[in-house]
Amino acid sequence: MIDKPILAAHIASVATLRGEFILRSGAVANEYFDKYRFEGNPQLLDAIAQHLSQLIPQGTQALAGLELGGVPIATALCLRTGLPAVFVRKRAKEYGTRQLAEGRDVRGLRLLLVEDVVTSGGQIIASAGDLRGLGARVTDAVCVINRESGGEAAVAAAGITLHSLFTKADLAFARAREATVSAPDA
Repeated sequence: MIDKPILAAHIASVATLRGEFILRSGAVANEYFDKYRFEGNPQLLDAIAQHLSQLIPQGTQALAGLELGGVPIATALCLRTGLPAVFVRKRAKEYGTRQLAEGRDVRGLRLLLVEDVVTSGGQIIASAGDLRGLGARVTDAVCVINRESGGEAAVAAAGITLHSLFTKADLAFARAREATVSAPDA
């Protein structure tokens, strides 16, 4: 298993972009975590699932991957843990089964929301409300990166505990550590 500090350095290296980015929350940031760069890498995705599996609360009955970034993470966690997964749309599609949560009936299940990067927590809060409306029990969420921009407090106010694999500070520390380790002697 890749140890957590090395995983943080790998994620920071491949997924951190610099520039001007508009986040889902509408905020503008000069640093962006491109989740697809670690979600599309089989070694990193497997290592993320290994570490995230340790954060799954006791009693979780199914993983709820939030569209779109939470879906590959929930799938990797499903394979690692044997827990079933459902895939949660931002809104029910208007054709076919017209489901909000795909894969199984969520009524009565204790779901763990699975997200990639959390900034404001808005999608977790919205999806939790939708799933609760379908009869699911939602008290916890996991994410790969917590941007530390108020999302954890916002989801807590909605009755959800956020379990983060890494924070923005963790990745900054990992980048700084890697730069120090790889810097040539002066």
